[in-house]
Amino acid sequence: MIYGKMWTVVRPQVGVPIFLIAVAVASFSVHLAITLNTTWVKGFLNGKAPAAAVAAAPAAEVKK
Repeated sequence: MIYGKMWTVVRPQVGVPIFLIAVAVASFSVHLAITLNTTWVKGFLNGKAPAAAVAAAPAAEVKK
């Protein structure tokens, strides 16, 4: 284990829950930021159909 000596300073009964709580808080904050700062996520979660992407028609080539 790379960080095996860490458990001589921090007990696993304390370090593991703190680590798991930190991961949960970080994940929640990222998901909250995505939900609040985008428009398509709210529509997707409310069941709105995605908008169809329309490709531009290629320009006709003029031959001489």
